[in-house]
Amino acid sequence: MLLRNLILALSVILAILSGGGAQAESDSTYKLASGDIIRISVFGEPDLSFEEIRLNDAGIFSYPFLGDVRAKGKTAAEIERMLTDRLKGDEYLTDPRVSVSILKYRDFFISGEVKTPGGYPFQPGLTLRRAVALAGGLTERASVNRITIIRDQDPQRRAVEATLDTTVMPGDTINIDQGFF
Repeated sequence: MLLRNLILALSVILAILSGGGAQAESDSTYKLASGDIIRISVFGEPDLSFEEIRLNDAGIFSYPFLGDVRAKGKTAAEIERMLTDRLKGDEYLTDPRVSVSILKYRDFFISGEVKTPGGYPFQPGLTLRRAVALAGGLTERASVNRITIIRDQDPQRRAVEATLDTTVMPGDTINIDQGFF
């Protein structure tokens, strides 16, 4: 009985840890862009650590000694490596330990036949169904079969068809059309 309880407890712990790992992996592939807010920590260097840095419209932030740093299209890990490499050396630090984390993702936008169209904060794991709920729900004229998303990552800004189970990404623009009666 004790062995079975121990195995059950270990299974629960592993399930929890694997769920957290999936989130960490999605953050590790997430490409930064305008509107994202990041935290930069440099161990032992409070003057080089910042709690909240918002990327400007060009996806750039200003950093002491280094000037403008282009973060658009890079992951948090790539920014860590870039800052570490640029701070390393006799001029600044001999062995900087830099950590970059995403505090807040850029908003997604929803328009058309929802009760409260506009921009909303992105949350990891967001589906279109949850995005509609954040926007107050569908209007009585909404069509769940006529939904399009323009992905922020798509340079051609093409509208693609979507369902209520489609995953929403930061910066996406969602439009819900009227149904025909």
